[in-house]
Amino acid sequence: MAARWWFWCVSTTMVVALLLLYGVPSTSAQRKKEMVLSEKVSQLMEWTNKRPVIRMNGDKFRRLVKAPPRNYSVIVMFTALQIHRQCVVCKQADEEFQILANSWRYSSAFTNRIFFAMVDFDEGSDVFQMLNMNSAPTFINFPAKGKPKRGDTYELQVRGFSAEQIARWIADRTDVNIRVIRPPNYAGPLMLGLLLAVIGGLVYLRRSNMEFLFNRTGWAFAALCFVLAMTSGQMWNHIRGPPYAHKNPHTGHVNYIHGSSQAQFVAETHIVLLFNGGVTLGMVLLCEAATSDMDIGKRKIMCIAGIGLVVLFFSWMLSVFRSKYHGYPYSFLMS
Repeated sequence: MAARWWFWCVSTTMVVALLLLYGVPSTSAQRKKEMVLSEKVSQLMEWTNKRPVIRMNGDKFRRLVKAPPRNYSVIVMFTALQIHRQCVVCKQADEEFQILANSWRYSSAFTNRIFFAMVDFDEGSDVFQMLNMNSAPTFINFPAKGKPKRGDTYELQVRGFSAEQIARWIADRTDVNIRVIRPPNYAGPLMLGLLLAVIGGLVYLRRSNMEFLFNRTGWAFAALCFVLAMTSGQMWNHIRGPPYAHKNPHTGHVNYIHGSSQAQFVAETHIVLLFNGGVTLGMVLLCEAATSDMDIGKRKIMCIAGIGLVVLFFSWMLSVFRSKYHGYPYSFLMS
């Protein structure tokens, strides 16, 4: 009985000693971790209250975004906004990013679950090197736990950089829904009002002769302009908000045609609009040459000009198609 009592006392003493040896440091470490996390969140909240998009350099990025502990997500835009970088897309993307961050900061659902930050190349080139990043702008979600995965890098070339598209991507990655609220833009209503005023003025000046409203040529030209605008992809630009063009930060080469069939640049739609307009003009000249009552010499000139326009612009159009649909086997003259 005494031996059992002695064994129980020794075992209890050893257990208490082990708890004191390992439990106290563990509790201390946990408290220290919580204190560090609280300091990080407080610092980020303080900066966010001053500016919704936090500007970070290498030290801030490593301490607040990369280093644990962290129970919040950080959406970081890597950009190059300095004038000498000549990154037009960066400026446009920054405007949309600011709208998104302001929408989140001043919404009723604002919490410390997610923060918005920006790293400029001239202020944090070491961050670009650390992440092996060679293009801007780039959006990356640094989740609350673990490292960023493939889906945490925003597909800028596919989705565009509009605030609404980035908000949908953030909702997919963080389950945080942000309602984008844009500042009022009076340019559209003013232009519409000016257009209506011009139309009303023309109608008033021509009130005694309204035959121009029944001019088939005028209505055909207006319908043709509308069709060309729609077939060139203007509505896609309005929905997706793609960049105007892409400039390679290393070579300085500017691409106006996107190399994929899943995306496009704004400049690309203008080019396609021009090519479609050239082909259409050529077809109109051919039709006029066949049906006009002009002398044969002028009709021949119109026919040659029409054939030239159709061949030239259709060839360029096909070359654009081949550059986006790789492996397309057919070509036409210069394509």
